[in-house]
Amino acid sequence: MRSAMFGRAAGRRGAALLSALLCLVVAVPGVARADNPIVQTIYTADPAPLVHDGRVYLYTGHDEDGSTYFTMREWRVWSSADMVNWTDHGSPMSLATFSWASADAWAGHTVYRNGRFYWYVPVVNRATGRMAIGVGVSESPTGPFRDALGRPLVENGEIDPAVFVDDNGQAYLYWGNPNLWYVRLNTDMVSFSGGPTQIPLTAAGFGARSGNASRPTLYEEAPWVYKRNGLYYNVFAAECCSEFIGYSTAPGPTGPWTYRGTVMPRQGASFTNHAAVIDFNGGSYFFYHNGALPGGGGFTRSVAVERFTYNSDGTIPTINMTATGAPQVGTLNPYVRQEAETIAWANGVETEPASGGGMNVGWIENGDWIRVKGVAFGAGAASFTATVASGTSGGRIELRLGGTNGTLVGTCEVPGTGGWQTWTTVTCPTGGATGTHDLYLRFGGGSGYLFNLDRWQFQQR
Repeated sequence: MRSAMFGRAAGRRGAALLSALLCLVVAVPGVARADNPIVQTIYTADPAPLVHDGRVYLYTGHDEDGSTYFTMREWRVWSSADMVNWTDHGSPMSLATFSWASADAWAGHTVYRNGRFYWYVPVVNRATGRMAIGVGVSESPTGPFRDALGRPLVENGEIDPAVFVDDNGQAYLYWGNPNLWYVRLNTDMVSFSGGPTQIPLTAAGFGARSGNASRPTLYEEAPWVYKRNGLYYNVFAAECCSEFIGYSTAPGPTGPWTYRGTVMPRQGASFTNHAAVIDFNGGSYFFYHNGALPGGGGFTRSVAVERFTYNSDGTIPTINMTATGAPQVGTLNPYVRQEAETIAWANGVETEPASGGGMNVGWIENGDWIRVKGVAFGAGAASFTATVASGTSGGRIELRLGGTNGTLVGTCEVPGTGGWQTWTTVTCPTGGATGTHDLYLRFGGGSGYLFNLDRWQFQQR
């Protein structure tokens, strides 16, 4: 039996994930690309990326396995330096963070200011039964986050907060469904000047919807406001259900807005969508969610990403969902410590909190594997070291290049350690790992759960 200190997520997606990948991925010779969805170990929704210190930190919601509603109890954080390999930082904030909240850890947004990270999220206020917006704060992008106020920042029963800080330092909080609101945040980021202001939803500003007198425009929810070359963009979920992504532009952060059209058409196996746009390392990226994983749908969603280029006039092109995702930015260095939960694609495994902090990969069974993309071995690796733990008799880690049955460059035997969080280090020689390849950590052994994997590193020749 596994240690009771960590709960087993309901349901496994292992073999089904491999089948889905083989059916969906379109090979792009010579270019390592992300696999969409970019997280396969759990269902994720409502992406909110933040660029900080050379990494993209991705803040998401977590749809519970088998959910038949928007059953969400926590938020999660992931990060990447190359847009392909994503590190799981676990859940640094949950409903329990807010003593006044009772339910619905829904779509939030994180910004960095004053040396702190502020995470704005909608939750149900236990006292009123209405949706309210709380603020978590942390000195680290990966948390833990604490309640900044001990009460809601603002409450009017509407959802989907998003924050934009203008060039002059003025910050704005936008939110709303069915309306669209904003307040001007003070520099402390946890208070605001004046009261909530409603942005007029006009056909000119947000497109015309037909057949719905109570909602005459296309705006539905999930605003994402940013500025580029002096022009303000508002990318939003449009016309449920199912939703597409539309956008408007304006000369200022509060309008007047002009509707510009569709960014992402109605696609995927989710009746909602939630978009985010960032620039990172010379490229522009569009995040969204769909229901592409096995068991996925409108209440079990998954985050994906595409790279795009603006049109010459600043308009956003039509972006379609793909299984291949964004190209890799750079390579991964195998000669520095790598967390096992840094993953491009996972088959069968899940992650869990590690006893020493951070996360580890667990629930490993025979035939499971992890892919890490674009690993730059250079002139060659001499050996491989991993930190492992096993409450049974262990197993083995096969190091393969290019595929689960690709070139075998090393095999590390993992012993039983007496506990699933009783860690030891194993080392094995390697040969033939040169150049740049996708690395597969393929796990083998007997039946049942084999071992946990916390981190790994190659040593150069």
